[in-house]
Amino acid sequence: KVTFMPDASIFSTTDFKFNTISERLKESAFLLKNVTMTLTDLRGEEEVREEFHYENGVQDFVSYLNEDKETLTPVIYIDGDQQEFHLELALQYNDGYSDNILSFVNNVRTKDGGTHETGFKSAITKALNDYARKNKLLKDSEPNLSGDDIREGLTAIVSVKIENPQFEGQTKQKLGN
Repeated sequence: KVTFMPDASIFSTTDFKFNTISERLKESAFLLKNVTMTLTDLRGEEEVREEFHYENGVQDFVSYLNEDKETLTPVIYIDGDQQEFHLELALQYNDGYSDNILSFVNNVRTKDGGTHETGFKSAITKALNDYARKNKLLKDSEPNLSGDDIREGLTAIVSVKIENPQFEGQTKQKLGN
């Protein structure tokens, strides 16, 4: 249990936005399946309380992101370890035109992507093009589908846990290794 009560003698501001903290805890609860996070705001006349718990973690995250969309596939989930890192990946296609790929390293959002997101995009493009060629969905004379074509309507969460991540820049918004 962690309780946080900001001390005005230490912090320059003690007025925190409930919605900002709520969104971060919800995101963390998706990334840490089966962990319950409770946010209680005691500042007002009435106590405001939100609880976040997602049994299926990133799979539930993808479903949440697609809840207002018509989905075309079930949520596909991959979980595994390779050398010194752990990967959790969930993806699902919907009838939209743009992609929505969120990537994380050690539960920190990498808004500018990085090698883990680039690797995922390359791998899914190669895998689907190979499948299309093998199953004669693309003729030998036709060019491969582009990454943009492959990712149209894709919602994905790429979460890696790395022992010593190397980020580009101070804000840790892009993974470099």
